Parts: sequence; C-alpha cells; structure tokens
Amino acid sequence: MSIKPEKHQMPTRAAAERAADFGEVALGYTAELAVAEAQRCLHCKNKPCVTGCPVGIDIPTFISRVADGDFEGAYTVINSASSLPAVCGRVCPQERQCEGKCTLGIKYEPVGIGRLERFVADTHNAKDIKPERPEPNGHRVAVVGSGPSGLACAGELAKNGYAVTVFEALHAAGGVLVYGIPEFRLPKAIVAREVEGLAALGVEFRTNVVIGKTLTVDELFADGYEAVFIGSGAGLPKFMNIPGESLCGVLSANEFLTRINLMKAYEEGSATPVRRARRTVVVGGGNVAMDAARCAKRLGSEVTIVYRRTEKELPARREEVEHAREEGINFEMLATPVEINGADGNAVSVTCRRMKLSAPDKSGRARPEPIEGSEFDIPADCVIMALGTSPNPLIRNTTDGLAVHEWGGIIVEDGTGKTSREGVFAGGDAVTGAATVILAMGAGKSAAKAIDEYIKQYG
Repeated sequence: MSIKPEKHQMPTRAAAERAADFGEVALGYTAELAVAEAQRCLHCKNKPCVTGCPVGIDIPTFISRVADGDFEGAYTVINSASSLPAVCGRVCPQERQCEGKCTLGIKYEPVGIGRLERFVADTHNAKDIKPERPEPNGHRVAVVGSGPSGLACAGELAKNGYAVTVFEALHAAGGVLVYGIPEFRLPKAIVAREVEGLAALGVEFRTNVVIGKTLTVDELFADGYEAVFIGSGAGLPKFMNIPGESLCGVLSANEFLTRINLMKAYEEGSATPVRRARRTVVVGGGNVAMDAARCAKRLGSEVTIVYRRTEKELPARREEVEHAREEGINFEMLATPVEINGADGNAVSVTCRRMKLSAPDKSGRARPEPIEGSEFDIPADCVIMALGTSPNPLIRNTTDGLAVHEWGGIIVEDGTGKTSREGVFAGGDAVTGAATVILAMGAGKSAAKAIDEYIKQYG
C-alpha cells in the first residue's frame, strides 16, 4: 500500500473570519480523516515516537486502534498515560517531541499524532463518560497549583486512591491553561472538562488559596497532608529595562493574556478592562508572543511582532506562526526595542535597532548583535513584552529548607521531583522556568510516582 507523503490537513476556519473573534481556529479531524491519518503509521517495533513523549503514551497502539475505528479503545490507551489528552492534542509542540521522532518523518511528513490525540479525546468527551473513582488508600497529598504539572500529579495520585487537594491561587482551576492560552487555541470548556474528570476521580479543588500567604507549606503538613507537590508555575514576567517601560500602554504578555483569557475582557460588558489599541507592538518570538499578538489583532489592533533573530530561529510553533501571518500579523525580524517613546504619559512609538547574527550563543542559536546607527520607529500605543517568565518567589520565601537556583527555580532530584525539604516535591515551570505543557505534565507524573513510593515507605 502506498503511503500519503503529507499529513491530512487539519480543517481550520478562514483567516478573515477567525481573526475577528475568539472561536477555536482548528476544527479537528473527522472520523474519516482520523482513520486515514492513522493508516499512515508504520508501526515501528522500536516505537521511537514514544521516546519523544514526556508522559510515555503508547502511541503506535493508540494509533492502531484509531485505524481500526476503535476510538474508545484508543482513548483508554492514551488515558492510561496522560491526564489531559484533549489539552495536549491542541497545544503540545508535537513537531519537536513525538512527531519529531516519527520514522515516517525521515522521508515524508510525520504522522499527525497530536491531531489524532485531539480527535480521540474529543470523541470520548462528547460521550460524557465519568471515570470510576478508585478505592481510597487513606493517604492525603496536597498539590500547589492547578496548571499542567499539578493536574498531572493529582490525576496520577487519585488513580492510586490518594485523597488529593489541589490549591489554586486564582478563582478558576487550570493554571496557565486558563490564564495563558487563548480561547481560539484552547477553549476553556475543554480545560473545565478535564478538571471535572479529575474531580470525578476524587480530586478536591480549592481556589483563591495562595500558598505562601493564605496557607504555608508548613501549615499543609500540620493539617495532615503527608506530602506536598509544588507546581506553582512561573508567572513572574520579565521586562527589558529600557527607557519608557513605565508608560501607560506598556504591559507584560502575562497581564494582557490573563485579562483576556481568564477574565474574558474581550466580551461585551466585561468588568475587566483591557487596552484596545490602534497599533500594538509585541516583543518576543515564542508561543506567548504569538498568542498576545493574535489576541491584540482580535481586539481590532494593527499588530507588529518584533524579534531580534530571523524567522528560522523563532521558538514559536511553526503552526502558530503560520496562523499569525494568515491573520495579518506583521513581523519585524532582526530588530530589538531600545526605547519606548511617550506623550502625556502614554506610549506612542517604539524605537528599535537593527540586528545582525553572529556565532551561536549558549542556546545554540545565532547570537544577535546590534547594528549601530540603524534605529527606526514603529508607531504603537500598546507595547506587550513577551520575554519569558520566572517563578514567583512567594513559596520559596515562606518555606524553610527549600533550595532554589539563583534565578528562582526550585532545585529537585532528576526524575523524581524531590526537593531539599522532606516530603516536598516540585515540577513544571516552578522548577524549569517557562516550558511546555507536556514537559510540565511529565514532571508531575514522575513526581506522583515518587510521592507514592515515599508515602509507602514513610507513611
């Protein structure tokens, strides 16, 4: 049988239509498309795709079930390894992970593993099947943060009968999944459905609880929790420290996206304000920059992304970059802001300097160097900094015996998430700094296994 060289295309909404609202861009595979895509799999005996999956999904087996039309069987395979398949199928960088290892990808396009995962999860969720609650084992664990690492850790522990309480600082569970990723990439109903599935397993969610302020880690232990997992993420934004950053209209991508995604400031009658600028400059080249730019576009702004390297070095997913271009986002490559100019306290333009690339830096990418005398201005009444984030210092400052790196990340033992504090484990962005959803989930899953072993030994 001949193999189709390219993936079956993901159906998407027209660019002009979707750029005017916050509805989901990708429409998902039909059953017919899913089966056809699954039939492209070579079913390699050594399963290289599995080595690229941080949570270890048995990818060839689930794809084989899809090819046979056994979609519920495929879901069972995925769910045995992943607590959030409908989320991961939408936002994971499969091209650098499972699909990046696909043997078919050596000669042709790899199998659309992420698209198939999304299809299987959505098909299952449409049936509204509630998971069976395991028999309680009598042990209690606290999870700090309801982002990807916290949800993955909670899910694994709940499946083993642990009484898990997840403490979330915000008013809705989901962490970065609800405040950081736009509705058009990840509908919040999807996140809510995954959270409800964990609640059905017995996980308790307590929102509006800031660990380190409302309660401390010490108080969690005093309340009877036998172990604590810290998955509080990395929500502290970074700025450039250039002149003009204190002007009105300059804000972090974190604040901008939180106002839109969590508080739904784009909706008519929303109580949360958001700047509806005429011209917006977004500084950065990662997925967060793409998200911020595409949100600003949907608010009616003319948007320019300023990035100091070339498109080849853009860290954002290729799909997100393509979608941004289709929606009319402008890209100013090989440039970096040096000053934000204002009038009457408000931003009016950004002065940028041209860059050139030289030898690679520590990241392995070509290092950008300024070209003197190359300054130029971009008009902008809104400037969004999407330059990455670091962990909030609140937990480390209120928890004795917790070792951290100079930059703020919690130090853990590889593969287990064990910290320097007895009974405390950590994972996700609180350990690594801003990374991907699936890597955070992998850390949460590994920590859950280590917590189970710890409690069985000392509990």
